[in-house]
Amino acid sequence: MILTGQIILGIIIIACVLLQSQDAGLGFWGGGGETYATKRGLEKVIFYITIVSIILFVFLSLLSLTLQA
Repeated sequence: MILTGQIILGIIIIACVLLQSQDAGLGFWGGGGETYATKRGLEKVIFYITIVSIILFVFLSLLSLTLQA
């Protein structure tokens, strides 16, 4: 059960990170330009999904570690 959750969260994290890009807004969906801009719309949602997924992944990893001991 925990392992399945970790696998799913790992796939979500990989997808979210690949959709983000420092230089090009939403990665392969559009160009950004050379100036800094704040995150808006879908880019902001993907950013928050990435953070929440990483926190849940760490929590499940620690839970799995304590249950094995």
